[in-house]
Amino acid sequence: MSADRQARRAARLAAVQALYQMELAGAGANEVIEEFVEHRFPGDEPTDAEYFTAIVEGVPPHQGEIDKSVAGCLSSDWKLERVDSILRAILRAAAFELVARRDVPAKVVIDEYVGIAHDFFEGGEPGFVNAALDRLARLKRATEFGLPTPEGELDF
Repeated sequence: MSADRQARRAARLAAVQALYQMELAGAGANEVIEEFVEHRFPGDEPTDAEYFTAIVEGVPPHQGEIDKSVAGCLSSDWKLERVDSILRAILRAAAFELVARRDVPAKVVIDEYVGIAHDFFEGGEPGFVNAALDRLARLKRATEFGLPTPEGELDF
């Protein structure tokens, strides 16, 4: 894996952890970003701090729309509130990237966040993340999958 790809992967993992911390502790994005940059980013492993910051700052202002979009991609018997808080953080970060980072192919976003789910879970959770993100990507980036853009589908 290239150094740039490793740095971006580390940024995504840190963003998921930061979003999780923000939800549980009620901390603000700026406070959490500062803490991560100053104290949590390992000195010997590169982390793309700008990418991390973009995700952590980008999710909160759009969290209502993100949650609605993610919830719409879950099976009918699942509510987003029932989903484990780490999984919610993974899905929120990925959903933000699918809309805000069009320079990154949807399949790369999905693969990266499924990999992060594997970092936290050994059971069926990575498959759950894969299924939800695949549905979301086919809505938000339909043309990348050779599909027509669904009517009424708006970006957040």
